[in-house]
Amino acid sequence: MIRRQLLTALSATAFIPALLSAPQLLAATSATGEAEKKHADMTKIVGSLSLATSRLAVEMAAADMVKMFAKFEVAEQETIADILTSMEMEKAEGALKVPTDAEVEAMLDPAGKKALATLKGLSGAGFDKAYVAVQLDGHKKLLVIQEDYLKAGQNREHLSVAKLARGMINEHLDHLSMLKA
Repeated sequence: MIRRQLLTALSATAFIPALLSAPQLLAATSATGEAEKKHADMTKIVGSLSLATSRLAVEMAAADMVKMFAKFEVAEQETIADILTSMEMEKAEGALKVPTDAEVEAMLDPAGKKALATLKGLSGAGFDKAYVAVQLDGHKKLLVIQEDYLKAGQNREHLSVAKLARGMINEHLDHLSMLKA
């Protein structure tokens, strides 16, 4: 009996280091540090301008190709916003939570608010040209944000989001260059 208890105790002590390090391993893969917070915050700020102006372009763009780009951009930015927001929560959900116009506009920095106000005052080809210019500028900023995080980031989920975003941003830059021409 004592021998059985001794063997059980010895077996248990062999697993104690693994059990103690498991929370640390879990924390290392899911923790968000300063780089992750900066990545998410900057992506949300610049992405919010892209989303707000694209929602506007869906209604106001004159050219069909500009309107189509805007529809795709709305879907993408709503998804990215939801992903980045859900990464800050303990429990993820499958349903997409689309940010309201008020939530999107609250994320805009002063330059973003100014750009949105300028676009609201335009129409026709002038609107399309200004929208494409805002999108090009924003996508260039988003690309820098992703590439900067990919150099410094440690969190697997944030790295994955940044890699996927970088690919889409590069595609959008090409598409926007064609629209500009």
